Amino acid sequence: MSSSWSVASANLTSVAVLIFILGFIGAKLKSELKLPESVYQMISLYLLFGIGLKGGHSLKSVTPESFFKPALASIFLGILIPIVAFYSLKFIRNINDMDRGAIAAHYGSTSLVTFSAALLYLESNVIEVEGFMTAILTLLEIPGLIVGIYIGSRRKGERVEWAHTLREVITGKTVLLLVGGLAIGAVTSVSGYLKVSPFFIDLQGGFLVLFLLHLGYQAGSNWNEVRKVGPKMIGFGIIFPIVSGAIGVAVGLAVDLSIGGATVLGVLCASGSYIAAPAAVAIGLPKANASLALMSSIGVTFPFNLIFGIPLYLEMARLYSAYL
Repeated sequence: MSSSWSVASANLTSVAVLIFILGFIGAKLKSELKLPESVYQMISLYLLFGIGLKGGHSLKSVTPESFFKPALASIFLGILIPIVAFYSLKFIRNINDMDRGAIAAHYGSTSLVTFSAALLYLESNVIEVEGFMTAILTLLEIPGLIVGIYIGSRRKGERVEWAHTLREVITGKTVLLLVGGLAIGAVTSVSGYLKVSPFFIDLQGGFLVLFLLHLGYQAGSNWNEVRKVGPKMIGFGIIFPIVSGAIGVAVGLAVDLSIGGATVLGVLCASGSYIAAPAAVAIGLPKANASLALMSSIGVTFPFNLIFGIPLYLEMARLYSAYL
């Protein structure tokens, strides 16, 4: 019990959580704490490429045998999670199937910032994570988006421009920068990597803090809109991540990931996208209520995962591993 409390309290007093809360309070006080759009876009590009680059460099020491099972498991989870999300939303009767598909696509996709915060949290607690987890993030991202859009369009009988939608999913900045960063990090020499790591790797924590300030402001600005959706939607935004995170942790340990790796997989399964998914859903399901999915993801699930979810999934991984 004391161990769980120390883990939770350490996260609650971390800079990442406190800066998010500051942004939230700033929004409620009508302060101009949000980043300019150009700065926000620059930091998102920086984080995407930097995380991909670090992951690609880490792949140099990864054997195909150690990566194969987690990769297959990630594709499976990328298909499963949006399906579970879609049917879980059936209990909210005032949401149509297209909107359920849009929300499922957001939750089938992943949150880069939650992923980054989890890595930072585990690193601060000296918990190692497999070097290929950035590749796992990408493997979860693509099927999650496609399956969510497919379910939403099939149920509504809508015609989807699949060529355009798939192009957005694959060539959008999230996937392209992550995959590009992975490839560059894996191919470049150690000396080449070390030349740019002071900027792209060492400063990631600072840039992430600025990003979280902006997201806190967005969450605070949209909170009244989240409340309008109703308590059931807010409940989904909290309960579903716990369930999907538990599934991700259990699957991670079953495919021989470490406690840190299983925690990160749980975090990825529990997170909801607010970068890649909105663009893909806008093309694939243009008639869906885009703000509903985005509000749930960034207004409810993201702060829950940032403050409570990450240490919760770590404790799940520790608990599960004790019985394996």
